[in-house]
Amino acid sequence: MNQAVILAGGLGTRLKARLGDLPKPLVPIAGKPLLEHQMQLVRRYGISRVTLFLYHKPEVVEQALGDGRRWGVRLESVRERAPLGTAGALIAGLEHLDDEFLVLYGDTFLNVDLQRFASEWRTTRAEASLFLHPNNHPFDSDLVECAEDGRVTALHNRPHPPGVWRQNLVNAGLYAMRRSALEPFRSWVSADSPRIVDFGKDLFPEMLRRGMHLHGYNSPEYIKDIGTPERLDKVEAEFQAGVVARGSFERPAPAVFIDRDGTLNEEADGLRDIDQLRLLPGAAEAVQMLNRAGLRVVVVTNQPVVAKGQVTEGQLRQIHNKLESLLGLDHAFVDRIYHCPHHPEKGHAGERPELKITCDCRKPSPGMLLRARSELNLDLSRSWMIGDTTVDMQCARNAGVRPLLVRTGHGGRDGRFPAQPDSTFDSLPEAAAHILKANPFSS
Repeated sequence: MNQAVILAGGLGTRLKARLGDLPKPLVPIAGKPLLEHQMQLVRRYGISRVTLFLYHKPEVVEQALGDGRRWGVRLESVRERAPLGTAGALIAGLEHLDDEFLVLYGDTFLNVDLQRFASEWRTTRAEASLFLHPNNHPFDSDLVECAEDGRVTALHNRPHPPGVWRQNLVNAGLYAMRRSALEPFRSWVSADSPRIVDFGKDLFPEMLRRGMHLHGYNSPEYIKDIGTPERLDKVEAEFQAGVVARGSFERPAPAVFIDRDGTLNEEADGLRDIDQLRLLPGAAEAVQMLNRAGLRVVVVTNQPVVAKGQVTEGQLRQIHNKLESLLGLDHAFVDRIYHCPHHPEKGHAGERPELKITCDCRKPSPGMLLRARSELNLDLSRSWMIGDTTVDMQCARNAGVRPLLVRTGHGGRDGRFPAQPDSTFDSLPEAAAHILKANPFSS
């Protein structure tokens, strides 16, 4: 991947008081224009060609950035004659695109391992890969639905109907694409009848309708838009606090692993019905505290109800969609949910024989935590596990993370394993507060 395309034509109306006469992509963050941060990022990952698509005050942007030599990139700009939308600009400028390229938005601040993103996309053979992440307001966000292999199956624009639970996966505004994916849409921006074409609202839905392959890259890495004064201030504060620097997959990060039943939501003795799912008091508050600190939050749960044939994988996905939605209503999110569907004991009516095995993912085995370490680039030696059973405590010890017990759910009374917690707390918020007070996350 040698080319990054940056959509930098925005007017910045909502930031007018901060921008003065500057175009939005030149808004200063930590003393440097936003576009300069992006130049440094793409060069760090070996990209040497950057193409800017400009509309508002293009000459100001061009003068500020020059030819790109100071960052070691070859910089060129394409001036739009009229606004054509995020995708329309690229379709109209196909001759400026390499066979493969990244698309960045000029109003997002990010710290993402771009080579890892591009490399995974190539393995999928998809026409495009969308960088996805959970956020703390899924109820008013456009959501993306993916199959287990990451293939995008549906796009759900807001508003969302009540009582419909969807996974908290949001299009973050970063893409890896092939030029050939845009070529079938040339007529959309023809000189005779040009139209405004947005990636999320127009192009990607049409690509799905035509059966084109879109891949969803689910990552907790740092990417946020700065389109309002409040969002800009938040990014500035997170930059100063080191949250941005820790946000990339480039270096291992600490995480907090949380058990599900009895820790995050009420214990239901084998939750089988989505209506049984209710968050414990303070659970969302605790997760939000960890989110704000920039920690990765991962749910790990044994779900033998799948092996026993009592819940299908689809039903479990809906239960987890509801869990993510309930957290989102209180402005909290988890970065990933891992579940073990296996169970070693046979003899249950309706059981699934292929899942009746001894595996390495069922707690107290550390398999789910080790998988998370690989997929999310985690430093387990600086991570924590919060749970309500000795199974969770033993799992933490087996994985080399620090175990914390909560008195909710089983409260450690199951007595199945000898592992002891480092500390015990009445609730998840107390355990989360202890982790933040210990603060091993500055490095």
